[in-house]
This record gives sequence, structure tokens and C-alpha cells, in this order.
Amino acid sequence: MTSTAITPPPVPPEPSGGDADDLSEFGYDQQLHRSLGKFASFAAGFSFVSILTTIFQLFGLGFGFGGPAFFWTWPIVYAGQFLVALCFAEIAARYPISGAIYQWSRRMGGEVIGWFGGWFMMIAQIVTASAAAIALQVVLPSVWSGFQIIGDDPTLTSTSGAANAVLLGSILLVIVTSINCVGISWMSRINNIGVTCELVGVVAVVLALFTHAQRGPDVVFDTGVPGQQPGYIWAFIVSGLMAAYVMVGFGSAGELAEETRNPRRVAPRTIRLALTVSAIGGGLMLLGALMAAPTLDEQLATGGLPYVLDSVLGSFWGKVLLCDVAVAIFICTLAIQTACSRLMFSMARDGRLPFSKTLSHVNERTGTPIAPAILIGVLCVGILLVNVGNSAIFATLASVCIILIYLAYLAVTGPMLYRRFQGWPTDRAAVDAEGKKLFTMGWFGIVVNLLAVLYGTLMVINLAWPRAEVFDPAGDMPILRWAGPICIAITVLVGIACFPRGKEHPKPVTSPV
Repeated sequence: MTSTAITPPPVPPEPSGGDADDLSEFGYDQQLHRSLGKFASFAAGFSFVSILTTIFQLFGLGFGFGGPAFFWTWPIVYAGQFLVALCFAEIAARYPISGAIYQWSRRMGGEVIGWFGGWFMMIAQIVTASAAAIALQVVLPSVWSGFQIIGDDPTLTSTSGAANAVLLGSILLVIVTSINCVGISWMSRINNIGVTCELVGVVAVVLALFTHAQRGPDVVFDTGVPGQQPGYIWAFIVSGLMAAYVMVGFGSAGELAEETRNPRRVAPRTIRLALTVSAIGGGLMLLGALMAAPTLDEQLATGGLPYVLDSVLGSFWGKVLLCDVAVAIFICTLAIQTACSRLMFSMARDGRLPFSKTLSHVNERTGTPIAPAILIGVLCVGILLVNVGNSAIFATLASVCIILIYLAYLAVTGPMLYRRFQGWPTDRAAVDAEGKKLFTMGWFGIVVNLLAVLYGTLMVINLAWPRAEVFDPAGDMPILRWAGPICIAITVLVGIACFPRGKEHPKPVTSPV
């Protein structure tokens, strides 16, 4: 899928004594084009989280279970994820290598844990990219009826809506795959523009909501739940799934480390910044929506944020905002596929995947691993087809893949905690390419790391807990409530079958720094 119509701008040669030599100390050659700066690194993480996309989709989920007080699940999840981000930042400074989750978990926990960390993350990213792409159906037909190409019912759960969603999502995946094949320079330029548009859109939404407030900020203490069930704590825990679904992917800056200038310094900062900016912007959107909503009843639980914005902005400006949401969906899909392609490339480069030679090949002109991008695009389209047969199963898969992301995070933070008790990191005086000290948490790292592991474990249990109201709300397929444990078991079993045996790992697992 190499493009002949678009020629990427020339990439300046890598200085012989800079980041390329730093990478060679890990046993790798500089093959990818190193051209990303600070904002592009931040944009990779921010666009993966994509609060404008995810909160637009999931506001109703959180409110429907927990009422207005579900707002407090947002800062709680942020606090837990920030603990993880601090751990990621410390290890990103010491292992600035593509395929971050795989490389980090392997170097902390060994070959088996590293492979499964990468396997979980790769499967999750492929499903997440499909879920992001299918979200276009929620947006585009509302902007212009002409986007409803198949049938006349745009509802995602209808037959025509499901089919049209697959068509729109497939077109989007073809576009982002082509961009990823063209090269990182084009990808980062498009992503930077998209992130700027999303940031502007978030600010516009927040201003619109707060200037049309119908109640005060004390609304967040209201525990009223539509169709109230006994025991608010349980409802509050379930409503926290909304925040858990949104605040993932902030570590994408680490996936692009080999394409980032001075990644030892840039990646740790942008990992923390992407999560924090997303948390602040998303928190303000949630608070503003609760203050501006016409009613706090079933209609808000059903209509979610689109219902609030339609009442606040009206038809014209509402459609303008929907266009911005469509841009956010586009760059979110692009960012997820880019991160996944670098993960697949990194594992293939180490000979850990079938057809590793093909998947690890980097096009000399574009500096891009083209085969992984194409394969991921094809797999994503294949997953989209599930939505035609049963949209409930697709929605369940999209939910379950978040569990795999949290398991992949645990594959890093768990072994890291064990290594800390052995004295890691030992290079607390090490510096980056600019001669500045690497990010480190010092003695406080053990406390942060321990809390990150506890948080991650509790979140996996919460996400995987069999709940009919989450995984089978219609009650048509009772087995779906066990989707979490079942999908985890299947992923592990398939992973065991695919695990490369009988070959020694070609690269060292310890850092020379």
C-alpha cells in the first residue's frame, strides 16, 4: 500500500553520536525515521485517549449507573492511572524503544511475561481501533443524511445502521492505514492538526456548557440514579467503568520512542502530560454537562452528552461540534493503529511473531514498517464485520479489550515492583542526550509502584466482573455477562499456542544504562 502520489518531506539524517547510538546500545539499528518533537509525542498519547470521542460515547453509561455523583469516579480513576503513568515515565526514560509495553515488561519480567504483555496489548489495540472507527456511525449521519449510505435507519443497533457503520469504519481504516504507510512525518502532521482541533473542541464544549448551566457544581453530590437500585456503592463502582474505558493509551509516546528526538526526556513528560490534560479536560466536560443538562433523568442516561449539547447549542452549532468529534475519531483511530504497528514491528524484530521477517521490514524511503500497518488494518476490518451479525457482541468485545490493556499494564508494573526490591533502577544519576538527569521517583518509587499494582489488579477485577447490565443489557445472550473471563481465557490459550518456542531471544534484556 505504498503511496506513489504523496512524497513525504525529507527527514534529516540522524546524528552519529545522538539517539541512534543510544538505541544501538540495546542491540538495535536506527531504522525508523526519528523526526517527532515534543508536541507530536504528546499528541500521540492525547489522541489515543481522545476524550472528545470517548466521553461523547460513554457519558450516558456512567450517569445511567451512578447518577450525577458518578463524576467522582473520574478523579479516582485518574489518580490510579497517574500512578501507572509515573511508573511508565520512569521506565520510558531507561528503555526508549518502540513496542513499549512489550519491551518494558520483557526487560522487567523476562521473556514469557514480556511476550504476553505485548500480546495482550496488541490484541486490545486492534479491537480498540475497530471500536473507534465504528463510532463514525454515531456522528456522520447526524451531520448529513448522505452519510447513511446503506438503508435509512442510522441507529447503530439496527440492521442498516450496523452495516453502514462497518462501511464507514472500513473507509476510515483504509485511510489511516494509507497514512501510516506513507510515513511518520505525514502521520504526525495530520495527528498534530487533529489534536489541535480536538483541544479547541474541548474548550468550546466546556465554555458552552458552563455558560448554559442550570444548576450549581454541587450537583456532583447527588446520588440519584434513574431506576435506583438498593446500595449506592455498587452502582458507583459500576459507573466507574466509564472513566476506566476512557483513560487508557496515554503511554503511546513510549511506542514511538524510536521516532522521537531525545525520547529519554520527551517520552516521560508527554506520558504524564497526555493523561493529565485528558483528565482535566474530561473532568470539566463531565461537570459542565451535569450542570447544563435540561433534566437529570432517564433521558440524560439514554441521550448522554449529545442530548445535552443539542439542547445547549442548537442544530447548527451542534453539527459543527459533531464535525469536530468526527475529526477526533479519525485521529484516535490513526493513533491507535500507529501505536499497534510499532508494537507489532518491535515484537517481529525480535523474532517473536509469525512471519517476523516480513513484519519487521522497514521501508527505506518512508522509514515505516508497512506490513504491520496493512495487517492491522485488515484485522480491524474483519473485527468490524462482527457488528453486522450482532452489535451486542461487538460492543462486548470493545469493552473486554480494555481489560486486556489493564492486564498489559500489570505486566509492566508488577515485574517492575519486584525489580525495585532488588535495587532497580541503579542508574539514578544517568542523563539524557541533553545532559539532563533522567526522570526518577527515588525511594518513593516503591510506594507508587505498589499502589499502581494494587489499583491495576482491582480495576481488572471490576472490569471483568460478570454483570448483565453491562455486557448483556438486553438479556438476549446471558453468556455475554461472562465475556470478560471467557475472553481473557481465550486470549491466554491462543497466546500459549502462538508463543515462540525453541529459539533463543536475539536481543539482550538488560539495559547498559
